[in-house]
Amino acid sequence: MNDSWSREIWRLSAIICLGLIIGVIIDAIAWMLLIATVIYLFWHLRQLYRLDQWLQGKRSGIPENVEGAWADVYYNLYRLQQRNRRRKKRLATMVNRFRQSTNALPDAAVILDDKGNIENWNKTAASLLNLRKQDVHQPVTNLIRHPAFIEYFRRLDYSEPLRIISPIDAAVKLSMQIVPYGNNQHLLMARDITRIHKLEQMRTDFIANVSHELRTPLTVISGYLETLLEDDDDWTIQHDRVLSSMMQQTIRMQNIVTDLLLISRLETDESEHKRQQIDVPAQLRMIQSDAESLSMGRHTITIEADPNLWLMANHSEVISVFTNLIYNAVKYTQEGGQIIVRWYLNDQGACFEVEDNGPGIAQQHLPRLTERFYRVDVGRSRERGGTGLGLAIVKHVLNRHGSKLEISSELGKGSLFRCKFPHTLVIQKEVA
Repeated sequence: MNDSWSREIWRLSAIICLGLIIGVIIDAIAWMLLIATVIYLFWHLRQLYRLDQWLQGKRSGIPENVEGAWADVYYNLYRLQQRNRRRKKRLATMVNRFRQSTNALPDAAVILDDKGNIENWNKTAASLLNLRKQDVHQPVTNLIRHPAFIEYFRRLDYSEPLRIISPIDAAVKLSMQIVPYGNNQHLLMARDITRIHKLEQMRTDFIANVSHELRTPLTVISGYLETLLEDDDDWTIQHDRVLSSMMQQTIRMQNIVTDLLLISRLETDESEHKRQQIDVPAQLRMIQSDAESLSMGRHTITIEADPNLWLMANHSEVISVFTNLIYNAVKYTQEGGQIIVRWYLNDQGACFEVEDNGPGIAQQHLPRLTERFYRVDVGRSRERGGTGLGLAIVKHVLNRHGSKLEISSELGKGSLFRCKFPHTLVIQKEVA
């Protein structure tokens, strides 16, 4: 116990003793003890009032003429005030540095609270998204009303950025991504990708135009080669091997042109594509029949499909995904291999899987498999007639349907390709 509290106890004891002495003298002990207690209580109330006034006034120093235990109270509160001031200064310095650093960012940064309301932003966000002071605490979906952004915000899956047209300038293309942090808070990042978008558009247009221009001469060449191969004269028989090789390469070039045109259409067509109900199990049985013809009995192809599980999607695009993955398994799985195709529903949505026990793919190749013309084994891919565009088409189609492609593989043990479709595309039918 420190000195101030000891003095306070002596003060109380002295007042009580004085009250007892006076009470004995005047024969009114109870009344004098009551009066002494009231005086002591009044003194504390006065000190409490002074403390309240001091706290409201936020004075920097300790008041004068403070006695007893109240001196310790004032001193401890004063120390606490000083610590809080130093902490506020440090926080203010950190906030200023944070603002300076975010203002230096070339990308727009908007801080959102746990309800998606705007809390703060940097200078780039103010100009790129036209944010003003009155937008504080406003829901971000009230200011960025693009349907794709609203769906992206509510989906809670922010692993991939979203590309939309700027809400204030239709000529500007923005890339947006939400980064969760802290206690259910979010950081919205936005970048002007107009120049990149134009370059990609130029590249896509160039590929589409070149592919389109190649289509006609390839058709002409293919036609002449077919005519020559059908002739039975000595010249044709003598050069049959050469003509067959030319025909094979021509067909391969036609397939590449067809795939390039399909990718260009998928990249440039941003409109809502036509969707319809797809009887996936029935379609898989048809693809299985074609795949068995391609395999010519060299593989065992098994279908495990939920008969009640259908899909609401673009028919031709989704069938191209299924066909590409199943045909790839047939092409790259050794003779006698097994291919299992699965179609089922889980908590995340509908899943389409193609699993084989082929040679497998090394881990360093997996991240690049969906790139255009990327091949793990160039010679083997060309030998089997591959264009190097199949998985790129699969990725584009799945992106257009808000779906994902997952690839897992191990050398010598086979590969697994999984397409995950969201619940919004799932239809459950009661099939008898």
